Amino acid sequence: MKKSKQKPYWEMNARELAEATKEFDEPFVIDRGRPLNRAERELHRRAAKRGRGRPKIGKGSERINITIERGLLAEADAVGRRKKIGRSELIAKGLRLLLRKAG
Repeated sequence: MKKSKQKPYWEMNARELAEATKEFDEPFVIDRGRPLNRAERELHRRAAKRGRGRPKIGKGSERINITIERGLLAEADAVGRRKKIGRSELIAKGLRLLLRKAG
């Protein structure tokens, strides 16, 4: 749905409000539904089996609470933005690199 620049609902008169919300006056989409075909059922079955959330990598993950000096954290966030990776992934890559050198 394309959002058009419009004034807030509470500032609209009755005609403007009816125009802005007319899409919600349509009958339910479920009334126009159909049974799933074989490929759609299989896709749905696999998605339901897989579960919600991020896929498990390795042995899974655990949330921890650590303290990092603010300047170092700012530097890490800047590197993460440049490399287009999140804070957790950046820290995990750094730990792996350090552990390889130590091992």
